[in-house]
Amino acid sequence: MKVILFGASGMVGQGVLRECLLDPHVTQVLSVVRSPTTQEHSKLIELVRKDLFAYDDVESQLAGYDACFFCLGVTSSGMTEQEYSHVTYDLTMAAARTLVRLNPTMTFVYVSGQGTDTSEKGSSMWARVKGKTENALLRLPFKAAYMFRPGVIQPMHGIQSKTSSYRVFYAIGKPLLPALRRLFPQYVTTTELLARAMMHVAQNGYAKRILESRDINEAAGATRSS
Repeated sequence: MKVILFGASGMVGQGVLRECLLDPHVTQVLSVVRSPTTQEHSKLIELVRKDLFAYDDVESQLAGYDACFFCLGVTSSGMTEQEYSHVTYDLTMAAARTLVRLNPTMTFVYVSGQGTDTSEKGSSMWARVKGKTENALLRLPFKAAYMFRPGVIQPMHGIQSKTSSYRVFYAIGKPLLPALRRLFPQYVTTTELLARAMMHVAQNGYAKRILESRDINEAAGATRSS
């Protein structure tokens, strides 16, 4: 399986990249990044793009892939709905519309969030925008598209969030998170399980198009046992 990954520098993206590079079923990872990183691996190719809203000049490099794991995301704090929609909906759809044209047999996996509002009418601004994005992705003619809605994500293997408030939360909650994940799998997952679940649905499909934390954990378990 050849994979395109967006958001490899974020907490979720770091976990996905790690598991992709470890998984023998993944033969190549094209990581689309704004800035080059120092990471090197025989499977890894970095495509450095300052502009993530247009891909006309690199379409040949985006063709021939089986799956896309879209892990880009920013906090809506301090943004207007128009601003947040631009860096969430517009950015995601610019990539997705290009990829579905170049790779119609691709599986597209989008990381959204627990509480996403697909009615697009709720009181939460970020949830409306994420819901609008999910709805638009599900309408595209990919082979399959899956929306991942994790709740609390426990970072594993030294991975850290880029958001300072999240780092404080994870530092304080670190001793409790493993127990909470066992007790409340419907709310808590890990970066490792999230990544494994993404690879599982990309390779094997899944009964649901929208996966909450419990579904994510179950899909990851299926990968581990296969």
